[in-house]
Amino acid sequence: MGQHDQRAEGAGPFTTRLTWRPPGGGTAVWESRSARRRGLIAVRPPGAVAARHARADDASLARLRRLNAVAATAFVIGGALFAAGAAVAQFGSGDATTCASIYFAGGLFFNTGGYVSLLQVVNAPRHVPGGEGALIARKWRWWSYEPMRVDWLSAFVLFAGTLVFAVDLLDSFLRGLTVQQINRFVWAPDMIGCVLFLISGHLAFVEICHGRRCVRARDLGWWIVAVNQLGSALFMVSALAAFTRPSDGSLVNAGIADWGTLTGALCFSAAGVLQHYERP
Repeated sequence: MGQHDQRAEGAGPFTTRLTWRPPGGGTAVWESRSARRRGLIAVRPPGAVAARHARADDASLARLRRLNAVAATAFVIGGALFAAGAAVAQFGSGDATTCASIYFAGGLFFNTGGYVSLLQVVNAPRHVPGGEGALIARKWRWWSYEPMRVDWLSAFVLFAGTLVFAVDLLDSFLRGLTVQQINRFVWAPDMIGCVLFLISGHLAFVEICHGRRCVRARDLGWWIVAVNQLGSALFMVSALAAFTRPSDGSLVNAGIADWGTLTGALCFSAAGVLQHYERP
């Protein structure tokens, strides 16, 4: 490896890990998730056996902590409200409007968590290619367009999924719909949102596993991604079971639909709790 040579890892057009030799010697390793979530780069000085972690400046770390706390809290509350809505539906302790209201409140928190997750990516400190292993903060931004970054794409697809769910949740307040209208205005957005959540989770695995299949039992970030993806899969099961049969107007399986939502929502809440600990 030459003085400024880099070894890139990832999948397709996405780079999720860079290893290079700084001008002063040794090696530096930038990993996408570690840098944007914890503000860290691994640096091994010349002659050292173990690597140390170079961190971003204090202002950047404080920004990362605030964004992480808001996103994690939003997913904890949103998941809890979705679970509560599913419990009300499952055990018959409230009418359809009550369930829809609880789901809608939870959806607002999911919207917040999705957008703040995108802000985490947009405002994460960036590494200096070929430098000594420093992370540099940029000016605050409310939006960016960076589809060639897998972390941005994952967060954007997640946020888009929460917005599609919002359409589903709003339409669920409508009454007097035909079976075809229910499937078009309520079920279809639900399915699209579930697909987007699964795509986002897949991209998150691409980021943390650098394009390969991996199980990292000691990596908190891996567990957060895995639990969220399990929640997305359970939401998909729920959505499939919630299809309304045109023949008799009944759901494919109302019990599975409610339990899928309940358990999937609890997964998102659990991942939100874990996310509180993945901070600078």
